[in-house]
Amino acid sequence: MNNLKVTVFAGLSVLLVSSHSVASEPLALQKIMADIGSNMERIVHGIAREDWMLVEQAADKVANHPTPPMTDKVRILSYVGTDMATFKSLDSKTHDSAIVLGQEAAKKDGAKVIAQFADLQNTCLACHQRFRQAFKAHFYGEK
Repeated sequence: MNNLKVTVFAGLSVLLVSSHSVASEPLALQKIMADIGSNMERIVHGIAREDWMLVEQAADKVANHPTPPMTDKVRILSYVGTDMATFKSLDSKTHDSAIVLGQEAAKKDGAKVIAQFADLQNTCLACHQRFRQAFKAHFYGEK
């Protein structure tokens, strides 16, 4: 049952990238989020198979995801404005949580990996709940 919940949540993490662009160009953040979603799915599969190396590698890719190019950063900053500190804080929490997840996977501690993955999911969810719908509406015309 818990694996089903984990899989469902990982699937939800890629919803941001399923939109059409009404802006002049889609944000690079769209692909970055898609890649993070794929790595979250890899983590789920790694946990299910107790493939700790896979979990460690995928967690590293989540933690060290690329940043958008400067042009996208400017577009995001101009939209987010004073909420940029919140946006950066949530990204930092996600980074830190993914680092710890990779460390627990390296120790092959399944219980701690699962607990840390839940923490990682919560950091993702916090950011998505705060920004996803607004980003989709602003940058892609989705309501």
